[in-house]
Amino acid sequence: MIRVRRSEERGHFDHGWLDTRHTFSFSRYHDPKHVHFQALRVINEDWVRAGHGFGTHPHEDMEIITYVLEGGLAHRDSMGTSSVIRPGELQRMTAGTGITHSEFNASDSEPVHLYQIWIFPERDGLEPSYEQKAFPVSDRKNRLRLVASPDAADGSLKIHQDARLYLATLDAGQSVSQAMVPGRHGWLQVLRGEVDLNGLRLSAGDGAASSDEPLLTIRAGGDAEAEVLLFDLAGMA
Repeated sequence: MIRVRRSEERGHFDHGWLDTRHTFSFSRYHDPKHVHFQALRVINEDWVRAGHGFGTHPHEDMEIITYVLEGGLAHRDSMGTSSVIRPGELQRMTAGTGITHSEFNASDSEPVHLYQIWIFPERDGLEPSYEQKAFPVSDRKNRLRLVASPDAADGSLKIHQDARLYLATLDAGQSVSQAMVPGRHGWLQVLRGEVDLNGLRLSAGDGAASSDEPLLTIRAGGDAEAEVLLFDLAGMA
């Protein structure tokens, strides 16, 4: 079974400096039908204007993953980390027992376009930690590249949850497939372009939840390349 979450159905707020879309309930947006999917709690797509950003604020007991599509995002946190996240790079932050951080557009002239993802951790009270890695297009061209996993396999980021995240950039007409173990669930987020997921057409910003699907086949549609993020998630009680 596949359930599609269309881009235009997401929560949307335009604050002037921030244009944001929420796949799941977040902040002032609440939809009881879309609170989370398994351990996947937040998928926010943000466009932040030059010279603006999120001031210092706290988090705890959450795995936070940030992926930049365009521009640069300057990050500072209470662990002493200071970095800029660029396109093709993923950041993983374990909030655990508590951290504070800020995120600002690193440019004074261009916007930054990013996704921020929150995943429930395997348990509360973890020690806060941080990772940032680049996954170049050459590593994920027409293939599903593992970018986050509980065992840090294949050079992926280590997340503290039974979830595996894959990133792929597909040329027009190319496809990739992922076998799904019984009892696990998939979420596909289309970052750019258009794809067919098991014959269902999805566009940029669309998401799709899958359960009891033994095989997920993702094919780039249209005449341009597509970029997708696939989550392989354990079932939650």
